[in-house]
Order: sequence, then C-alpha cells, then structure tokens
Amino acid sequence: MSPIIDIEGVDKFYDDFQVLSEVSLTVDPGEVVVVLGPSGSGKSSLIRCVNGLEPIAAGRIVVDGVTVHDRRTDLNRLRTEIGFVFQQFNLYPHLTVERNVMLAPMKVRGMAKDEAHELALELLDRVGIREQAGKHPAQLSGGQQQRAAIARALAMKPRIMLFDEPTSALDAEMIREVLDVMTDLANTGMTMMVVTHELAFARKVADHVIFMEAGTIVEKTAPATFFADPQDARSKRFLSQIIT
Repeated sequence: MSPIIDIEGVDKFYDDFQVLSEVSLTVDPGEVVVVLGPSGSGKSSLIRCVNGLEPIAAGRIVVDGVTVHDRRTDLNRLRTEIGFVFQQFNLYPHLTVERNVMLAPMKVRGMAKDEAHELALELLDRVGIREQAGKHPAQLSGGQQQRAAIARALAMKPRIMLFDEPTSALDAEMIREVLDVMTDLANTGMTMMVVTHELAFARKVADHVIFMEAGTIVEKTAPATFFADPQDARSKRFLSQIIT
C-alpha cells in the first residue's frame, strides 16, 4: 500500500528561525495519526504544510500522488481532497450554519442548491447539530460551531482530514462533543492527521502517535507503546509533565 501522505526531509523557516528540521513521515490510507508535543515544537506548522498553507524551504510533501509545493500544482484543486479544521471555527458570521456548509460544494464543485441543501442537513445530522441549521454561528456554543466547521469540511467529501488543535479554543464541557464527532469520523476509515493535546483521544483513536520537539519528530509509535513506555527522554519528560 502506498502512503496517501508522504513527507520527506522537510525544512521550514520563519525568517531565520527553523521551525521544521528534516521532518519525514508517511501516513497510509485510513490511518489516524495524532501529533503531540510541547508548544512551539512545529506541530501546527507541519500540518499546515501538508495542504500548502505554508511554504517549505527543503524536502518534499506528496499528498495522494500530488507534490504539494510544486509550482505547477493547483493547490485549490488539491485542497478539495483535504478537509482542514482550524483552532478557530472560521465560519462566515453572516450565513446560517446550513449555508456555511452548502457554500463550498456549490461554488467549488458546482453542486446544485437542492443537493447541497440535502448534503448539509445530512452532515449536520452526522455531527449532531441538525436542529441548529437555520441559526447563525454567533447563536451557537463553541462546541457547536466547531462541529459545524467539521461538517463544512466534510461537505467537500475529502479523502483526508487535518485537524489543528480543534478543541483548544473550547471550554472543557464542549471538548467531549467535538472529540466524539472526530472519533466517529475515524471509525469510518477516514485518513486523519490530528494536532492535539487531548491524550485520551490519542490513546483511543490513533493508529500512531507522533511526538515532536524543536521541529523534529522524536518518536513515532503505537499509542499503547508511547504512553506506557516512551523510548526517548524528551517524550518521557513531556508525559511526566502532563500526566499526574
């Protein structure tokens, strides 16, 4: 089986600061990879490079057979295959939740309005907020807004879903509802890369855990191994600081 995401020797800089250093990683179709690490370790930068939101200085990223940072690559077309859920919800405040979900399929894929409407209701039902379809984002809780953002990403029928700390802006009581939606999505066989600090989610859902520090991948292993017996001193220190 060929990987659906192939990251090879990637370097990335912000001015003179190197945020990623010779990062290499493969993700197979249907695999869930959870990326852990302290703040500033390069986790979010890595995931943003995967769909070309950030440029790279060296190396190569191939997604579903397409070289992401090749100047000939149509990034807009590539991104139709890659759903991205951000820390902030980024919903259009002037549109209803339903219209937020309908917009991209209609504008990008040319989907008919009636079909987009049915798809939006189906996806909002899937994430548990169908009854909120006619409301505007400001009328929803943070957890409901993030679930709407997930539905919006799924509306493009992507092959890959990327999550950049999707629960970090949520109150504690709202985190579970978003993680439950992500767990259900993983159980359908969706390929996922998830940057998160939610260790219980990583234990339960991940096929592999990636631990990053200082712009490098320190460890890649099964979650049971990572949490029970991390091999690198930096991994052990990280876990000792957050697991009491």
